Amino acid sequence: MLLPVLLLLLLGSTQATHFLGTVMTYYPKQTHADGSVTVFVRYKLNFRSCLDSDTWYCSGSCGSSAVTLEEVDLEPSGEWCQREGLLTLVIFPYFDTQFVLAGGNWIDNIQNAVVSWRALTGVELRKRSDTGRANNSPQTTILPLVRVPSNCQRDFNLLAFDPDGDNVKCRFGSDSLSECYPCAPPSVLSLSSSCILSFNETSSINETSSINATSSIEGPYAVQLVMEDFPRQDITLTNPSGLQETKTANQAISKIPLQFVLQVDPAVPSCTEGIYLPKFLPPTPENRAQLFTRGNQALEISIIAEARNSTISELLFSGPSSMVKNSFGSGNFSLRWTPSAREEGESHPVCFVVQATSYSVKYHSELRCVIVHVGYNVLARVNMKVFSSLTSGGNVTDALLQEIKEQLVRLGLPSNTTLNLLKSGSVLVNTTIPGG
Repeated sequence: MLLPVLLLLLLGSTQATHFLGTVMTYYPKQTHADGSVTVFVRYKLNFRSCLDSDTWYCSGSCGSSAVTLEEVDLEPSGEWCQREGLLTLVIFPYFDTQFVLAGGNWIDNIQNAVVSWRALTGVELRKRSDTGRANNSPQTTILPLVRVPSNCQRDFNLLAFDPDGDNVKCRFGSDSLSECYPCAPPSVLSLSSSCILSFNETSSINETSSINATSSIEGPYAVQLVMEDFPRQDITLTNPSGLQETKTANQAISKIPLQFVLQVDPAVPSCTEGIYLPKFLPPTPENRAQLFTRGNQALEISIIAEARNSTISELLFSGPSSMVKNSFGSGNFSLRWTPSAREEGESHPVCFVVQATSYSVKYHSELRCVIVHVGYNVLARVNMKVFSSLTSGGNVTDALLQEIKEQLVRLGLPSNTTLNLLKSGSVLVNTTIPGG
């Protein structure tokens, strides 16, 4: 009989109001001769305090592992602290494997009546017929709390990336599948399967309305989502004993939880970005941009924002626990990360917002997320239009290649990217990232 294995036991979670969600992802690293798979598991725990924690359990043949739990980021006024747990497990994919987090309670005054927390990860490690390897989970992350004024429409384009190239879909958690308790999707949100979470404003400010009026929808909401990967064509999953199962494009392979708090704030005088709500400026990466680095080589992400009628106070982010943020004043920030050599071949999600204040009221920018690919040389074909003015006597090919390179660097490729002209209208991009 297989018994649940205790994965994490730090400070026991008694009945307290301090939870702000969680995320879990996994990467299979090696399949052994006996069929077992070494798996890297990463998860985020979001609480009021960095001293709070809870227990993840594994049901299945998971073995055991020492746990490291490191701080990712914390909100300066004490609203939340996010920490990242890292596990290396050896799992035998003969049986269904699930990770479960359950306890209580969410923070006070949750508007959609969620009290206890529960999150579920469904792990699939059988060999895929299309890749010849064990399945990777979708990769994503999220801040513990994101804000939106009650009178502003906002779309949260959640990061949904799959290393196997699968189609990633999002849905609200299901009570019948024990994915949350209760699941109670917030009435103020709608969710598309492509992972766009939409908040629709309920009021607007005009001559007859008061900025100080309290909307009935204001307050925190527990957002409990499930992210699943679907194959783009029929595939076969094979366990170590040779038993097979077919998955169609309509059947999920694995699933991970994505849980956080949406804070609906009082109405703001203007929903236009750059007035009260911070507005991102170049060279801040676009949402869902893909960035590249290598093990033991530092990557720096520059983030700039402005707001005329509020004061930008800080950058808040969710990403690897070893990522470091820096502030240079006047809305200028950076995130710097040096991945380890063992992270080569992985793709890591990073999400961030800029927070501003006005008379103690907090405002968030839009949520932006990027994927950082760690590892090997990247070869790509690029289709793009370039408009360039050449000085008399200039070399057309060299000038165009330089123009294309500058644009690609602005989009996140390393500055040592090399370009080669294959033929008229076709450019080969060879991104070579040296170690160290």
